[in-house]
Amino acid sequence: MRYGYWMPVFGGWLRNVEDEGMQASWDYVKRLARRSEEIGYDLSLVAELFLNDIKGIEADSLEAWTTAAALAAVTERLELMVAVRPTFHPPAILAKQAATLDHLSGGRLSLNVVSSWWKDEARRYGVQFDEHDDRYARTAEWLEVLDGAWRESGFSYAGKYYRSEETVLSPKPLRLPGRPRPTLYAGGESEAAKSLIAARCDAYVMHGDPVDVIAARVADLRARRDALGLPPLTFGMAAYAIVRSTEEEARRELARITTVRPDSPGFANFGDWTTNTQLERPLALQDYSVSNRGLRAGFVGTAEQVADRVRAYQAAGVDLVLLQCSPQLEEMERFAAEVMPLVDPSDTRAAA
Repeated sequence: MRYGYWMPVFGGWLRNVEDEGMQASWDYVKRLARRSEEIGYDLSLVAELFLNDIKGIEADSLEAWTTAAALAAVTERLELMVAVRPTFHPPAILAKQAATLDHLSGGRLSLNVVSSWWKDEARRYGVQFDEHDDRYARTAEWLEVLDGAWRESGFSYAGKYYRSEETVLSPKPLRLPGRPRPTLYAGGESEAAKSLIAARCDAYVMHGDPVDVIAARVADLRARRDALGLPPLTFGMAAYAIVRSTEEEARRELARITTVRPDSPGFANFGDWTTNTQLERPLALQDYSVSNRGLRAGFVGTAEQVADRVRAYQAAGVDLVLLQCSPQLEEMERFAAEVMPLVDPSDTRAAA
């Protein structure tokens, strides 16, 4: 099991708690990234939105790519998974920027390719917003251009959404053992999303869900990948962690953060997301309280209870957990000290 976390570029993950004690600031994310390397974390996901969908659109948020470049300069081994949305980035240009950042970081860049969901954000930034399946058709072409520019000299492409002629990109991204290019992660639960990921990406990242649901999803993507004759995917999952000395303490914290306030700044944005995505399972108001369905993973309880859950997902095929916590640094310290030592990284047996 690898351990990653969401970089809190929005100042937190709780839509019902105004101040989580982690500012959307360079000082905070720099301190978090440096400390996370010291205590055993492998990766950080830097999400990309130009507006703050957690705390409300007027709240501060950090831009993903400039933040990732700065983080590369102050860290040594942390993988930087940077989100990228095709409608906001021409593919050949992004290919150049990503290759440069890969060199600057010593081969620590990976991409989380996201087919945009936030229609209002696109309107405010003057960006094209496609309907659901058109977004994935665009993403498929975008990935062709990205990968072609990374692999070939003088790459040309002509499609419905993108065109490039004799693209010269040098230097190419670093080729490392087991990593011929920066890893391409992507998520999604629609047929269009899963077909695209199986054919074009290297890893599947999932929102939180119960173990049986995740296991079925892993099996589905493995079968799709095998049918295409491609190397195996790796699998990541978002999870919100609450680790306490007793289960009662953990449940009290859970109750505190899930008290829903429909007038909170992020409530309308949550509706925009559910309207413009195609999900396998209906959402509850608890899913509004914490982003990315993180509470469905059940990482709530004592260290032993949470470690049992980690082992269960490990047995289901999850290679990477992407933690959200509040406040992020203090809770990641607790998770690293109390939960990680209880999980055998190589153990793929189901938890008892």
